[in-house]
Amino acid sequence: MNEQIRTLQPQALWNHFADLNAVPRPSKKEQRVIAFAKAFGESLKLPTSVDEAGNVLIKKPATAGMENRQVVVLQSHLDMVHQKNSDTTFDFDKQGIEMYVDGDWVRAKGTTLGADNGIGVASIMTLLSSTDIPHPAIEALFTIDEETGMTGALSLKGGVLSGHILLNLDTEADNELTIGCAGGIDITATGKYAAAKPEGNAAFTIAVKGLTGGHSGAEIHLGRANANKLMNRILLGLTTDYGVGVASINGGSLRNAIPRESVAVIVADEAKAAKVQEAVQAMTAILKEEYRVTDPKLVIAIDKTEVPAQVMDAAFQAKLLRAVYACPNGIYRMSPEIAGLVQSSNNLARVLVADGAYNIQCLTRSSVDTEKYDLKAAIGSTFELMGANLEYAGDYPGWAPKPDSPIVQLMSNLYKEMFHEEAHVNAVHAGLECGILGTNYPGMQMISFGPNINGAHSPDECAQISSVQKFWGYLLETLKRIPVKS
Repeated sequence: MNEQIRTLQPQALWNHFADLNAVPRPSKKEQRVIAFAKAFGESLKLPTSVDEAGNVLIKKPATAGMENRQVVVLQSHLDMVHQKNSDTTFDFDKQGIEMYVDGDWVRAKGTTLGADNGIGVASIMTLLSSTDIPHPAIEALFTIDEETGMTGALSLKGGVLSGHILLNLDTEADNELTIGCAGGIDITATGKYAAAKPEGNAAFTIAVKGLTGGHSGAEIHLGRANANKLMNRILLGLTTDYGVGVASINGGSLRNAIPRESVAVIVADEAKAAKVQEAVQAMTAILKEEYRVTDPKLVIAIDKTEVPAQVMDAAFQAKLLRAVYACPNGIYRMSPEIAGLVQSSNNLARVLVADGAYNIQCLTRSSVDTEKYDLKAAIGSTFELMGANLEYAGDYPGWAPKPDSPIVQLMSNLYKEMFHEEAHVNAVHAGLECGILGTNYPGMQMISFGPNINGAHSPDECAQISSVQKFWGYLLETLKRIPVKS
């Protein structure tokens, strides 16, 4: 199946992408892909190093005639989001991504594709291995763990890079030049709870599935349903109206993915079982109507199951469901300065409650640090009221736009020259590593761009073949026009 990918143009780029996608590379488990990148650089006999965090740096001299140009840092991240459909059997720790061509798009069979940021990595690999592409001196920086904390970028020390221009290849629309992004922080609420014996003798599994999901930064403004919020809405209604006990909740997966699925087990009195089922069916109709545009494939199923040994203590259950209900989710504030830009948001990414313990995870983003901490305090206060332990981690800064930067001007003008239209120069609500890298390299000019990639962080992820070709030609022409050293 992947052999079809290897025939696409530019062939060298797609071959490198296929090689990369054969290597399992989840965030926090990048050992194999780090070794892959290191071996690649060494096979080309280029200076290759791996720092303490696992970031890989490969340096390549300028081609003939380009020696007097400024050194360029080409940067992409090695890890990818691992998401699959519930009915897809796939082991991300052992299997390579199974890809196929669908018209002008490359997709994966029931899983994320890894085009985020694999197309960027493959593009850099193609430049490093080329013998006929003119370019200035290159410092290829492959960072790790971008998707779950950006710890690779956070760990990169000052003085490692000598370039003064950084091209980040991690934007997902080929008409955009990104020059700013949001910062973020991970919030985790945990604790123990008292269990109780179920009072009823009718048990049900409720499943919310079929949601669109997507990137919790770049697509948070689209109003898509959050499976954790929908499930909590159903459970609180059933608790209030029918006194059901909740045995477990398992919703969402990764912080940076809008939750697509949630499953809960409840117990009801047998005399109320039919009413409980009717209530879920009624709520299903309501939610399908509310989300008919953004989530047309929404499914809510209720099926009988065995009565579990225990449910949550009623007092804890009431606190939990109300805390999750109160937790902000989605847009918190739009930017008052940049039209259409989300300034601050929260993704209620994970709700796991079972066997006397709970774990609730959020990813809070903002391009204004003070507002990020205000939202963090609001979320933390919500869960502190139910007695949760709060942990804050992965705090990273935003990237302030510099529209007058020489590299922004060069690439904006070049885009218009090549494609006869203005590029969309913007800031994004997603997190990019540029803001972090800029803390140790404050004078570095930075810009992010890439091909069209739809559905990142979900099994619907796909990369447009014609757009990859457009992006590739634009990258090559940009490298030709890098200015001389001052």
